[in-house]
Amino acid sequence: MSQAISDRYGLPLSTSSPVAAEHYVDAIDAIISQTYGAGRHLGMAVEADDGFAIGHATLALASMFGYDPVKAKGHLAETHARAKGLSRREEQQIAIFDTWINGNSPRALQLIRDHLKDFSRDIVLLRLAQRLFVAGCSGSGVAHYPPDFYNMMKSVESDYGDDWAFQGQFAWATHEIGMLDEGLRLAQRSLELRPTNAVAAHSVAHVFYERADYSSGANFLGDWLTGYDRRVAYHVHLSWHQALFQLGMGRYQQVATLYENDIRPSVTACDANSLADSASLMWRWFLYTGSYSPFPWAELRDQADAAVQNPGLPFRDGHAAMAFAAAGDQDGVARVVEGWRAMANKGNTLAAEAALPLMEGISAFAEGEYAQAASLLKGVQPQLPRIGGSHAQHEVFEDTLLEACLRAEQYDDAQTLLQTRLGRRPSIRDEFWLGRAQSATSQPSASNTLASVRERWQTADADSPEVVAVERLAGG
Repeated sequence: MSQAISDRYGLPLSTSSPVAAEHYVDAIDAIISQTYGAGRHLGMAVEADDGFAIGHATLALASMFGYDPVKAKGHLAETHARAKGLSRREEQQIAIFDTWINGNSPRALQLIRDHLKDFSRDIVLLRLAQRLFVAGCSGSGVAHYPPDFYNMMKSVESDYGDDWAFQGQFAWATHEIGMLDEGLRLAQRSLELRPTNAVAAHSVAHVFYERADYSSGANFLGDWLTGYDRRVAYHVHLSWHQALFQLGMGRYQQVATLYENDIRPSVTACDANSLADSASLMWRWFLYTGSYSPFPWAELRDQADAAVQNPGLPFRDGHAAMAFAAAGDQDGVARVVEGWRAMANKGNTLAAEAALPLMEGISAFAEGEYAQAASLLKGVQPQLPRIGGSHAQHEVFEDTLLEACLRAEQYDDAQTLLQTRLGRRPSIRDEFWLGRAQSATSQPSASNTLASVRERWQTADADSPEVVAVERLAGG
């Protein structure tokens, strides 16, 4: 086959069909921007050239990104049946996909590192690398995330120039190590070049959230989502971000509307992976208000049950534990806990040091054993990067620890954690929690703290439990 046809990054493609190549390029752009159409374009690419092995391989990647490993393995079989006359880059890329899809994420990540030394502009592998890093390398634990991912992106930065996809991808790596201004600049530049890039929009949302600038985040994301295709599974996750902004402003009615229309498992085309969005949002409602949401936990339990059919992903299983515990399904909680206990007993350090105490702490909180929950969760906090997820996603576990400390009357521990968080960003809810701890210990500073909360939460729902508590504690 001719090697004359290349992709958008100048990498040769083993196809003689310009039509196949064009659809392949469009598919890669859809994958790296989290927009709709990758599967359709890849289908047309292999229809134009059935022997286009890398097209079949990328169908496997897209299926795996869609959390369908059975379909992914089927496309891999099609790939290997056609893997003749390929370039070294294509052979290596297929080997990476194969390694990941067949369950060896740590090895796939190492292969990506090696591959980028020779093929730094193979951008779809940067997208896969982020997924592996954020997923905690699928249960093995990544000890040096996010710095390792930032270093990976930085090492190839000069090879991309002002490329919209790279800018959006690099934005994530940058804000996750705390460089918020630079992360926002990169994401905004990406959106200037490609306004539909959901990866960049996601990073903008993260920066606003890390700054606790909930109003600006809600305004940006509310506008941006109006043009985002609801058929993309990522729509659920970005709607979750919008719900977090509304929660930050104390607007529970807005949160309920978002959950009902855009996040709730029974009304969205989400899969088991979106459990992290639905369960963590409803668990936050439970933590912040002291009562369950108006939506049934049974459907979240069903979503959790589907998610944990294949154990071994601590980030996912932590959210499954939330769903089971809040639904009163002690058998489901026990199934998750025992699975991780078995791994810990076999010498799995991630299980012993992080995953197992996380699951047990969530279970203890749901049962009202707040001192036990606090004891378990305190040791987990330094391990959260190994669990997987972003800073914003880790916060629900930290919030559970905070509320456990407050309910267990461990006010000094709560205040220490809150002062650290408030030193990072001026969260209204953290100020409220601090005011609770100060009031409970009769500290004179409580009145000033609560006055600040009352002032900053003026646009919150007036009848929300938190606003009512502020008024009670402030004596108003």
